[in-house]
Amino acid sequence: MPKVIGIGKQRYDRIIENDGFYIDKTMFIKEWWENQDDVTLITRPRRFGKTLNMDMLKCFFSNEYKDRGDLFEGLDIWKEEKYREIQGTYPVIFLSFAKIKQNTYEDAVAGIKRIICDEIQKYIFLKDWDGLAEEEKTNLKNITYAMDDVTAQEAIASLSNYLSRYYGKNVIILLDEYDTPMQEAYVNGYWEELVSFTRSFFNATFKSNMYLERAMMTGITRVSKESMFSDLNNLVVITTSSKDYATAFGFTEEEVFHALDEYGLYDKKCDVKEWYDGFVFGGIKDIYNPWSIINFLKYKELKNYWADTSSNDLISKLIKTGSAGIKETMEKLIDGKTIEKKIDEQIIYNQLEKNENSIWSLLLASGYLKAVSIDVYISDEIVEIYKLAITNNETKSMFRAMIKEWFSEVYSEKKDFLKALILGDVDAMNQYMNDIALETFSSFDVAGRENSRVRPENFYHGFVLGLMVEKRDDYKLFVLGELGRHYFEQKGINIDKQFHFVVQDPSLSRARRIAEDLLKLYHENQLDELYIIYTTMVNAMQEEAQVAQLLPLKKTDFKIPVPIDIPLEGLALKPSAEEVMDHIVPNYVVGFVYGALVEAFSCEQNARMMAMEGATNSAKQMLKELDIEYNRARQAAITQEITEVIAGAKSQKKKKK
Repeated sequence: MPKVIGIGKQRYDRIIENDGFYIDKTMFIKEWWENQDDVTLITRPRRFGKTLNMDMLKCFFSNEYKDRGDLFEGLDIWKEEKYREIQGTYPVIFLSFAKIKQNTYEDAVAGIKRIICDEIQKYIFLKDWDGLAEEEKTNLKNITYAMDDVTAQEAIASLSNYLSRYYGKNVIILLDEYDTPMQEAYVNGYWEELVSFTRSFFNATFKSNMYLERAMMTGITRVSKESMFSDLNNLVVITTSSKDYATAFGFTEEEVFHALDEYGLYDKKCDVKEWYDGFVFGGIKDIYNPWSIINFLKYKELKNYWADTSSNDLISKLIKTGSAGIKETMEKLIDGKTIEKKIDEQIIYNQLEKNENSIWSLLLASGYLKAVSIDVYISDEIVEIYKLAITNNETKSMFRAMIKEWFSEVYSEKKDFLKALILGDVDAMNQYMNDIALETFSSFDVAGRENSRVRPENFYHGFVLGLMVEKRDDYKLFVLGELGRHYFEQKGINIDKQFHFVVQDPSLSRARRIAEDLLKLYHENQLDELYIIYTTMVNAMQEEAQVAQLLPLKKTDFKIPVPIDIPLEGLALKPSAEEVMDHIVPNYVVGFVYGALVEAFSCEQNARMMAMEGATNSAKQMLKELDIEYNRARQAAITQEITEVIAGAKSQKKKKK
């Protein structure tokens, strides 16, 4: 029987003790320990098991879990004899900055101080230990929620000192979600102040800490070393492009397919791959989003599990207020194309609005984009060019929802605009554009830009993004024939269905098959309205495109004038009006489609005939002109020849004389 799946479980010991669903990632312990790096920073997208893996490290190394080998029995790490010996033998300090999401610098620092203080309170028994000097005991007592900045910055280093002496072993420090405060600081405008505080904290905790055995930090982004880690020359950074720990976070395809088989979902592999696959770590492809996979295994529905776990405020802000070039690039990505960008995996938050490449670096690190390939060019410098694409259907859906939200206040009129677009009603389109610009223009304005041309362009491309998203969600495109397919494919427009072999040989049976498919979608409420676009022949020299609404039927389109002197009496209909309409409407649609096919076919045949007639006339004219030219050339040659004969004869006469 498959194990029970618990959503949001981040305590490793509880998962194992309750025999919950768990994919074995314990070899991460061995890989980290044998690399022997003093301080390791690993970046992965959110909800990728970072916290669970950090808790697993704590359960394995912390002396708080001494003699708890049962938590690892049957797992890969327990097959390694030497690792059994070090389980539960180190003092471990575990911190998480996941809750630091305050709007001001003062509140953020206060939150960090509370986290530090709460961790140290676990070891408050040290204040009664004779191994500490009085000043050190006083220092422990001074570590409170109200401690000053310097005390807070040195607190973990001081605790490391005390624990190392108490247990006779250096400490392991684990810091989860180290960059959460940085992201909030950037969004809320206190980046510089927080960088100053955290730089001193990191230096004391990880650089000058003489009692540190190993340290591990995890986060989503690699914050620039110059801004925060300038003093840490012992830091090893593992990003999504690094080969180390490539399979330690996220699920491999083998792990996912095995789980799908175990839970009886073996027929869903293709769907799951399209929606939740696509992440690439260290060159290893087909890494799946674990949060979405766990939710899918539990609820057995394809949904936006991962994308819905965050507000995505930072990403939305950067794209929405970004340049026209950023929005044009997003248009390509949402349309399924790839882009090529120079990527620097060090994120400089205060440069995000100035350096456009930083935005793509952030999107890559956050998991919204994937690296399809990486090309390295070496000249005076080493340049890495990444070919990027949207990661999978889930992230594409997230981008669409985010862009639709930009226009949430004006989407009530979107169908009117798109109808005007289809019908070619330029006046109605202009009116809509004016209305929407007045309501949303300011939200696309970029503060500090002096070039007035940039602002309308930013809005325009933002609007195009919104239109692309809304059009794709609300409209389906059905194409008849190969020429139509080629046209839309060249324009990068998705086709929902193509009907083959109908244009060149229109028939009632083929029209009926087309109508049946469309009516089925209409009855299933997948289509609200049905339009047909086709060509009609005005005369032998002129053709026009026509747009007609097939469904729902409008009473005004079938208005029949009734003479005023004819009395209108109530009629009892048998069969009923509904039964009659149920029979008439499908036949009406079939007939209209057939008529449109015949009209289009006639237009094409007429166009071909006119083209052939034009070609024939052109050929005749060309032959006529060539005939004249030939006769002229022939006449000129004869004249030249006669002239030469006469001249020769005269010359011979002169010689005889």
